[in-house]
Amino acid sequence: MATEITAHLILPARREPIELKTADGLTLVGELALPLEREPVATLVTFHPLPTHAGMMDSHVLRKAAWRLPALADLAVLRFNTRGTASARGRSEGEFGAGVTERFDVAAAFEFAEGLNDLGLHLPNLWALGWSFGTELVLKYGCEPDVLGAILLSPPLHRAQAEDLKAWGESGKPVTVLVPQFDDYLRPAEARERFAPIPQAEVIGVEGAKHLWVGEKYVRIVLDHIVRRLNPAAAPLPVSWDGPYEKYAAPMGTHAPGRP
Repeated sequence: MATEITAHLILPARREPIELKTADGLTLVGELALPLEREPVATLVTFHPLPTHAGMMDSHVLRKAAWRLPALADLAVLRFNTRGTASARGRSEGEFGAGVTERFDVAAAFEFAEGLNDLGLHLPNLWALGWSFGTELVLKYGCEPDVLGAILLSPPLHRAQAEDLKAWGESGKPVTVLVPQFDDYLRPAEARERFAPIPQAEVIGVEGAKHLWVGEKYVRIVLDHIVRRLNPAAAPLPVSWDGPYEKYAAPMGTHAPGRP
């Protein structure tokens, strides 16, 4: 009997704890979720919201991506805590760098994925997914040669500069920008103007949504857009699951993920 996919459902995947090593000598903790019985068709490297406002690798949209997309869309999902950030997985070394020293964290994430390819565990078709503060990291540091494109959730454009957007524009790489109708920092009309330096960017206003994408309706919208980019054959995602699963019990004191 099929079960509705809701916020606490964890679908089957191979889940491996990982450690990333930065060029400035830090160890960052994370997780790699892979399809259970098949090789991934694409890889999502994720960057979480602001850690000083409770953002982390377990921020709910990223967590649900890791819980669902390996099983539903044959995607690999890499999550990790940037420097100084803690979650149930543990605390990454170092201190929050206000989006400056995190450039080493971004590089470490992609180097890890590329290193696994060298070891024979293929993580194909790398895409960057940033949420809030994470979009700043993607825009500033994520336009690397092996990255095919970017998906941005609730970009505040506080730290990313015009030259960062221009670099993405000149790369020609696809960029999908999901902007909540009621975002606290950047709303759809202004976002379309601000992202003009990336002519190929698809800026999508999401009616009724807010910065934190709270509610299963909005999580499904986000995940469907991700899958349309990375594995169109799997879209739209099913809303029910006929197979084994686990249920997640949130730890006490869990907070909503953070601000930009």
